[in-house]
Amino acid sequence: MKVAVYSQYYPEKSLKSFEDLIKVLLDNNVQVHVEDTFYNASKDLVDMNSTVQKFSTLDESYDLLISVGGDGTILRAITFVRDFSIPIVGINTGRLGFLATIQTDEIKVAIEHILNGNYKISERTLLSVETNSENETLKDTNFALNEIAVSRKNTTSMIIVETHLNEEYLTSYWADGLIAATPTGSTGYSLSCGGPVITPEANSLVLTPIAPHNLNARPLVIPDDTTIQLKVDGREDQHLMSLDSRIITLSNATLITIKKANFKVKMVELLDESFIDTLRKKMLWGEDKRN
Repeated sequence: MKVAVYSQYYPEKSLKSFEDLIKVLLDNNVQVHVEDTFYNASKDLVDMNSTVQKFSTLDESYDLLISVGGDGTILRAITFVRDFSIPIVGINTGRLGFLATIQTDEIKVAIEHILNGNYKISERTLLSVETNSENETLKDTNFALNEIAVSRKNTTSMIIVETHLNEEYLTSYWADGLIAATPTGSTGYSLSCGGPVITPEANSLVLTPIAPHNLNARPLVIPDDTTIQLKVDGREDQHLMSLDSRIITLSNATLITIKKANFKVKMVELLDESFIDTLRKKMLWGEDKRN
């Protein structure tokens, strides 16, 4: 079995979990490949077997990618996995860990279950984006697992986000920005702006305005085969667009087209895990002292 390991954090907790993970993998005769940058940064801090190799890109030969960190680390790992259909699982050394579900005290048991095939796959929708005129940054990684959002830049003033769905005019949001989120992203930035939680299996997306000044602007759930077109106007000539944790600057003349990506990401879940269980435990869903 060939396994890739990715992390972008170097605190003691992550390094200890990384070391525990490497030991479990090697004890189970796994070919271990660690992402180049993290390998070079941690090789003097972590006792790694000489058989551990490095990678800078992935291909179809990998059977699994393991992320060590928080949910943000998994979002970065997606840029390596792309459309190779490599299953991903996360060890949570961050805070909430909604996507990174393996806790640090469960590494040995959880990883051995996965290596023995005792897991299930949750396929997650991604979004892709195109701009006219073409942006160099987007040529290589124009997709996001959680959300694609536009927001103001270098100003405290609102922006106006003219929005079309399948070429039909919806509205112009007066707001700090607008989020287009997948079901996976519905528990992230969109949720913090008042958006609904959408289960991963739902064939839906959600448009969530960021601090809207339109009093009747509310999050809108739409089919995931909808083509979303956005055009931004405002006092500044530029605005920001984020793809998960990656941010680029666009001119206000840019037409942004967002669609469901033509591939999905495979998230590994242990057999006793479910989205509903995670929602209840980590989001304290519906918790009330009365029940």
